[in-house]
Amino acid sequence: MARLGRLRCALLTPSSHLLSPRLRTLFSETGVWERDYRAETRRNVEQWWHIRIMQQWRRDTQDQSSHRKKFYVLSMFPYPSGRLHMGHVRVYTISDTIGHFQKMRGHQVLNPMGWDAFGLPAENAAIERSLDPEQWTKCNIQSMREQLDSLGLCFNWDREVTTCLPDYYRWTQYLFVKLFKAGLAYQKEALVNWDPVDQTVLADEQVDDNGCSWRSGAQVEKKLLRQWFIKTTNYAKPLLDALADLPEWYGVKGMQANWIGDCTGCYFDFQLKVNGQETGEKLAAYTSSPEAVFGAAFLSILPSHRLLHGTSLVRSGLERALQPGTDCLTEVTARNLFTGQEVPVVISYKEEFDGNLDAVIGIPDSSEEDVSVASALGLHWSTVLKTRDDGTHGLLNSAEFTGLSRNEAFDSITQKARERNVGGHLTSSKLRDWLISRQRYWGTPIPIVHCGSCGPVAVPEEELPVTLPKLPYLKGKGGSPLQAAHNWVNCTCPRCKGAARRETDTMDTFVDSAWYYFRYTDPQNQNRPFERSLADQWLPVDVYIGGKEHAVMHLYYARFLSHFCQDQGMVAHREPFKKLLVQGLIKGQTFRLADSGQYQKREDIDFTGEEPMLAGGGGRLQVTWEKMSKSKHNGLDPQEVVQQYGIDTVRLYILYAAPPEQDILWDVKSECRNTRWVCKHHRQRRRDNRETGRL
Repeated sequence: MARLGRLRCALLTPSSHLLSPRLRTLFSETGVWERDYRAETRRNVEQWWHIRIMQQWRRDTQDQSSHRKKFYVLSMFPYPSGRLHMGHVRVYTISDTIGHFQKMRGHQVLNPMGWDAFGLPAENAAIERSLDPEQWTKCNIQSMREQLDSLGLCFNWDREVTTCLPDYYRWTQYLFVKLFKAGLAYQKEALVNWDPVDQTVLADEQVDDNGCSWRSGAQVEKKLLRQWFIKTTNYAKPLLDALADLPEWYGVKGMQANWIGDCTGCYFDFQLKVNGQETGEKLAAYTSSPEAVFGAAFLSILPSHRLLHGTSLVRSGLERALQPGTDCLTEVTARNLFTGQEVPVVISYKEEFDGNLDAVIGIPDSSEEDVSVASALGLHWSTVLKTRDDGTHGLLNSAEFTGLSRNEAFDSITQKARERNVGGHLTSSKLRDWLISRQRYWGTPIPIVHCGSCGPVAVPEEELPVTLPKLPYLKGKGGSPLQAAHNWVNCTCPRCKGAARRETDTMDTFVDSAWYYFRYTDPQNQNRPFERSLADQWLPVDVYIGGKEHAVMHLYYARFLSHFCQDQGMVAHREPFKKLLVQGLIKGQTFRLADSGQYQKREDIDFTGEEPMLAGGGGRLQVTWEKMSKSKHNGLDPQEVVQQYGIDTVRLYILYAAPPEQDILWDVKSECRNTRWVCKHHRQRRRDNRETGRL
């Protein structure tokens, strides 16, 4: 009896074990179960456990036991708009749940958070409110951080990164300089997509199928500007082949492969001449038959090519020959830097070539069409392919490659061209290099100075970061706002110490987000972007969670930069993300007038009849489910939902309503059912405790 008395006393005393944050129950701070799980009770329970769960998470993250297996769960970091939406709640609930699950399995878990903080929305908002975009962004970050914390999410906040801070974009610039020195970042004139509303350039992938901007919705215009590009096409074939090593990229591998295309050809570099005189102009032209490149008869460009519309020294020579609707032989010639052969430049009668090409090599031995063009223009060429007795082809008149089979020559010629740095990288006819120039203020400055004597020169690594200057006001119109910062623009050339000017374009924000998963592994490092040993310890990311809208652009750029970093000896792993979890949307019910398509608020709808109608007899409605949006009056404020139903109920509903990859149709009735389930669970635990003598 004495032992039973001591046991009962222990059960009635709120011991440290029962109150351990590792045991998340509905047991209250007083050790007494209330009869009903009222809203006030729920808030008290959540508030009490929230603090303790966070404390335990921080203690666990400080335990760096080497024997524990790592698990890196990463959700795509948000743009700090200032307010969370339900899509944020879903993706971060999923990552938080996975993180806790893996921690319970004994893993050392990394679940970091940061901010994709540069970009047009912040600059436009600052212009509208006459604010500094830095001030606006930091205020929004603080607000969203508090909102995330209110949801009970456990992130490694000690590893927080913010892309608009100099201690982050210093290393974005460092990586750009690495690309520049490797010959992968370059500047050229190009016909680009111009957003007349946001007053900036858009990459091709940022223009939708209707020719509109992905952000502003404006009809995109074409404009000729001198722009910065990153030569991602040099990595097309490795990126395509590496998809085979990603078996858990469900549904996205096909999208990536389709974006890259079949890598069956390559570019070769040419030097252009006019009347035999070197112009200094270089041009890359594509061929799907690199093995036959010694048999080239001409180089063909489109009438829309930049050489016919920009400031090139060969423009006048091309214009003199141009006759629309016919193939035009010009006085401009092109010397192939691989073969050493010189061929004439022809302006094609075509408006477009296959894919996105604007310059191709004409090789009659591999194309009947090229035979027709060369013959019609009276051009001569060397025969380079010979049919053998066994039906295969061998090479003729191809220098050191003569005698090889066609397949052997394909591999040998492209490899040799790569070694000489004059082309040869296998890519598709549809893939283009990554356009990163943006004519806006709020972005990472491109660390290049332009010198009249030395040309474009990279800012020395020890002088990074090139920080953004403070501007008195932003207009959002015309060219780059940085052009007005004269004291900042005018500088000294790092090479010759002469007068020079800084580059005034800023980088596309996709550059910032292409490497942030590396920085999370070593966020405080002041000497390099990250320590290799730490990156190798955590990478690849075990589960990467985000929306399907980033399945092409962001993932392609992130994979490219990871491949590049491996080639630079900065990391061991080539692919950054082991498994991809593409979560579905959260959709809300929408009500639109059938005749005008105007969206109506839910509170203005009469639900008393068989079908919903606009109150007051305003007409027939179209009722559908669409992505939540303020403009469609079907959005929900996460904080209001949590206040009404509680954190546990909202998180439970998000996890239960649909598999992560599928869309959720947000239903208030289902939310209420989850609330009743939580209350039922509370009552059941109360009965269990009464039966075991805990009450």
